[in-house]
Amino acid sequence: MAITLPHDAMAQLFAAQPANDLPEVPNFNVCPTQRIAVVTSEEGRRLYRPMRWGLIPPWYKAPNEGPLLINARSETVAEKPAFRTAVRERRALVPASGFYEWDRSDPKKPLPWYVTRADGEPMVFAALWQAWGQGEERVSTVAILTCAANAQMSRVHDRLPVILEPEDWSLWLGEQGKGAARLMEPVPDGALAMKRVGTEINSSKARGEGLIVPVPLNPA
Repeated sequence: MAITLPHDAMAQLFAAQPANDLPEVPNFNVCPTQRIAVVTSEEGRRLYRPMRWGLIPPWYKAPNEGPLLINARSETVAEKPAFRTAVRERRALVPASGFYEWDRSDPKKPLPWYVTRADGEPMVFAALWQAWGQGEERVSTVAILTCAANAQMSRVHDRLPVILEPEDWSLWLGEQGKGAARLMEPVPDGALAMKRVGTEINSSKARGEGLIVPVPLNPA
């Protein structure tokens, strides 16, 4: 995932109160367990605040006790113990510039793609969150919803983040009552722009804008 969006602009876009301890941007290589900025709606107001990417269920005795839950499948989210309460009561929005996906059709040579909205607007992922721990260890954690890929994305991967349109943000956040389940669908074909990028993104230490520069599809 890449997050290059200025925090002040995002807080204004979502009409949300920004926290004081937001993670640094731009970050062209956001990795699981890092802090990201998310939007929540609580007690009649929206908050723009940091959370750990990777949901920690409340029964974990340590953050690394079980699997790293960076995503939640929309098809089973209402049934899985780690997610079922959060998806009813604690939904969130995760704004991002784009995300990376690997084409593994050739297991010997997986190839990364960088995916953005075709219209150039920020991507906003449907997400759910969970607080974990007590006292100084207490941390807010978040997982991003995924759904089956649309035809455009299925050429590379069989899953796709749930990407929400502005008119659906309020419903997902629970500000318009029930009915958010209908939003957990893939975006239409043509809504995404995809470009091949370099394999440097495979390293968690990789940094900089060069990570999203396109590379030739058929290099000489």
